[in-house]
Order: sequence, then C-alpha cells, then structure tokens
Amino acid sequence: MVHQLATAVAQGDGGWIDFNVPLLVDRFWSNTVDGLAYGSVYALVALGYTLVYGVLRLINFAHSEVFVVGAFAAYFTLEGLGFRPGPTPQLSTLSIVANLLLAGAVAMIASGLVAVVLERVAYRPLRRRNAPSLVFLITAIGASFVVQQLFFVTRGANPERAIRILRPRPLFEVFGAKVTNIQIIVLVAAVALWVVADGFVNRTRLGRGIRAVAQDPTTATLMGVNRERVIMLTFLVGGVLAGAAALFYLMQIPQGVVYNGGFLLGIKAFTAAVLGGVGNLRGALLGGLLLGVAENYGQSLLGGAWRDVVAFALLITILMFRPTGILGESLGRARV
Repeated sequence: MVHQLATAVAQGDGGWIDFNVPLLVDRFWSNTVDGLAYGSVYALVALGYTLVYGVLRLINFAHSEVFVVGAFAAYFTLEGLGFRPGPTPQLSTLSIVANLLLAGAVAMIASGLVAVVLERVAYRPLRRRNAPSLVFLITAIGASFVVQQLFFVTRGANPERAIRILRPRPLFEVFGAKVTNIQIIVLVAAVALWVVADGFVNRTRLGRGIRAVAQDPTTATLMGVNRERVIMLTFLVGGVLAGAAALFYLMQIPQGVVYNGGFLLGIKAFTAAVLGGVGNLRGALLGGLLLGVAENYGQSLLGGAWRDVVAFALLITILMFRPTGILGESLGRARV
C-alpha cells in the first residue's frame, strides 16, 4: 500500500503532490521574473524586521500591520485623486509617474508614522520597566491584532475593489518569458530603496548610531549615542520601507487591500529575513528574492496549493545547514 501511494504521488496520479516537471521547465523563466518581482516586496518588508531585530532583538510581528496601513493609505490616496475601480484609465506617462509617486509617498509616511507610534506606545514603556523578552513578543502580537481589528471594524472583511492606474504591458522577453513594465518598475525601485537603506545604515552618522546600538547599547549610550532616538529612527526606516512595499504589492495585486492582508505576507517577509540572516540588510534582500523565486518554482512543480509550503520548507532546509541564515552576519557586526 505504501509503495502504491508513493508511486501515485510521484506520478501525480491522484496523489497529494503533482510533480509536474514539464510545467516547471516550460515556465522556468516566467516564474523567475515574476518571483523576483514578488520577492522584492518580501525583501523590503523583511528589511523592517531585520532592522528592529538587529537593534532590539525583538521580532516585531506588528510590522505586517504597518505594511497594511501603507496599503490602505495608497488606496485611499488613489481614491482621493479621483481613481475608481474598473478599467485602467488612459493616462500620460508623466501623469502615471506623478500619481504613483504621490500614492507611494503617502503610504511611506503613513506606515512610518504608525511604526513610530507603535514603538512609543507599545514597546518603549516595556523597555523602561525592563520587561522580559516574552512580554515584548506578546505585546507585538497584541499590537498586530489591534491594528488589524481597527481596519476590520471600519472597512469590513471584504477586500477593497481593485484600482489600477497602470496596465501591465510586456516590454521585452528573457528566454521567451515576457517582462512587463510593472515587474521592471517594482524590481528596480525595490533594489534602489535597498541601496539607499544599506547606504544609510553603513555610511551615515545616524547609521553608525544604529550599528553601535545593535552591537552594544550600553557602550553606545556611554559614548553619547541617544539610544531612544536610534530605536525610533529604526522603526521609522522600517515603516517607510514597508509603505513602499505596500504600493509595489498593489501594483501587482490591485485587489490586495484587505484588513488581514499583511498576515501571510508578513510571515513570509520574516521568513525571508531569517533565510538571508536576520539582522543582515543584504541577507534580507537575498532572502526575499530567493523566497519569491522558490515559491513560484514550487507552485509549478507541486501545484498551487503548495506555494506557501515551499517557502517554509526552503527555510527549514537552509537553517539545517546554516542556522544563522545564508549570510548570517548581524547588524551590529556590519562593516562599511
């Protein structure tokens, strides 16, 4: 019986998994391009997780709701600009760029402010009382549910109707895979933001303060670094990046604005941070891109129902051989 079941599973004949190798080969390059676009969103959200963990050794599970705030902020901004669900409007390139930049700026500001408010309201009082790490973790989960339920009460459980201001249009092909304008914009913009964030942390005075607090908060304070200001700045940077990721996510999935839309994405982004090396900015980018590509491959090979399973199976596999992640360098030991 066991042998028959294994044979059925391997052949995709009524088993749990359909090992569709021909489909994987056929969609390899399209899955790669699409996975890099999605992975860039994971990477930007993962940067927020890795920054906060590097400084506070805190897993900020409320960061997924910071992402959701950015998604709603971008959506409401587009509504305020006169866009409505339905066909994609015919706009000039300049108008599209201007509207996207405005929506992105509002999303980044909203997410950044919410991240700072969460730090001041939920986490700072605990630090002043020297609360144990478990209390921080419970508070992070509680803050996540609070923000999530606020959107549930005010906007309901149904996703917002999709608003799209930029129609996907193939620009060129890579080994037969069509690369769209949205994929190029998302990937290039995400990498550019990562470069800015990495340069900020490694090459600026404020960035040195972040690395100093991450390495040794007590000594950093004695050397004149304002620890509370550094922590607030860390949450702000992470929130701003999550807001940008929210806009890029909506460009790819316009119907993705929903009160609990950050739950699974937040878990995957945290997975990406751990995969690359939690506390490592370059690891967050690498982990996000790898995760996006791997789950696309898994979807073609094993079936759509296994897409999310592949992401966590990859994490377990990597950590078995590299417990600190692929790069494994902490923020406190980062060097220019």
